[in-house]
Amino acid sequence: MSIDKYQETYIQTNFADRIGGSNYGKDTNIYKFEKIKRAKASAKKDFPDVELIDLGVGEPDEMADAGIVAALAEEASRPENRGYADNGIPEFKAAAASYLKNVFNVEGIDADTEIVHSIGSKPALAMMPSCFINPGDVTIMTVPGYPVMGTHTKYLGGEVFNIQLTKENNFLPDLKAIPEDIAKRAKLLYLNYPNNPTGASATVEFFTEVVEWAKKYNVVVVHDAPYAALTYDGKKPFSFLSVPGAKDVGVELHSLSKSYNMTGWRIGFVAGNPLVVKAFSDVKDNNDSGQFIAIQKAAAYGLNHPEITEKIAEKYSRRHDMLVAALNELGFQAEKPKGSFFLYVEAPKGVVGGRRFESGEDFSQFLIREKLISSVPWDDAGNFVRFSVTFEAKGEEEEKRVIAEIKRRLSDVQFEF
Repeated sequence: MSIDKYQETYIQTNFADRIGGSNYGKDTNIYKFEKIKRAKASAKKDFPDVELIDLGVGEPDEMADAGIVAALAEEASRPENRGYADNGIPEFKAAAASYLKNVFNVEGIDADTEIVHSIGSKPALAMMPSCFINPGDVTIMTVPGYPVMGTHTKYLGGEVFNIQLTKENNFLPDLKAIPEDIAKRAKLLYLNYPNNPTGASATVEFFTEVVEWAKKYNVVVVHDAPYAALTYDGKKPFSFLSVPGAKDVGVELHSLSKSYNMTGWRIGFVAGNPLVVKAFSDVKDNNDSGQFIAIQKAAAYGLNHPEITEKIAEKYSRRHDMLVAALNELGFQAEKPKGSFFLYVEAPKGVVGGRRFESGEDFSQFLIREKLISSVPWDDAGNFVRFSVTFEAKGEEEEKRVIAEIKRRLSDVQFEF
């Protein structure tokens, strides 16, 4: 049966308003990641013999460490691990508490009451509004950024207030710019550092300001930290929970997806304020039955071996150095991030003597369709594109080849900035 036939039935009128109501499926707007997908397919069709260089992918290019994989294989064979995990196993919670202490210098986390596992950060962000948001309540989200917590706030009848991350403010939100009436109605503040897509890192001073602001307005802080351990050039991994008073006002979400090459494993944890952790655990109990125990035990192995992440960070740091150097030789003003695998670059205004770029999306489409280089555009707070250093390349020599090819393809035009 075709979709047109479905639309003729009562099902079309039964969709919830939160996803479009009776107009669900009729929206002709194309999500930007779908545009990228279509442009990649078109570029491959038009240039079948040219390598597509994917700098847009937001996940690691390698498998998890062999020790983690071996731990999974061993634990998966144990019959005692076959059942429901519910809200997690003690071994994983203990490993998460040790990880916070050893890597981030976070002291005093109670593994029993202040940590709970999650099936990755995305479901945790999706569930968090159910703990706090009533109709009319506000969640403050940063843009550009990851929208999931805001989406579920709206699903629950809440409102989202967006605060821009600008280059002028080092891609940190200006809390003073939040209107007083919004601050008083707000229940949740979403933060994400090191940041996707900007690559910016937070400071002790900023997080201290966040704690003071949250206490003043009675707002719960949710710090999404999947890139927190991926830091470069001597910068130590930094946790919101290491700042005095942070545990009084919120929680931090950690994930093994990016820092341990474990995206498909779907494992992370929520840590911090015990009342928030308890509420999240109760909501989670009504959403899932926990991640496979063998995965939790393999993840615990990873958390107890942070040197795995340090090695991964060395690779990304090296790639950032090469990509930044190549882009700057072409006229860009790229700055190596202090963390994450994302490089956030202002889009050029156009090509000298040629086409104009009115947005980051315009430039991103030019890159993929004419240069077979994939990126992700962000136009929420200025015209930018996000490059990721998780491109496919096995070994340093292959990395150098890819970067050289990027530079070669972009050298036949002169960009105007």
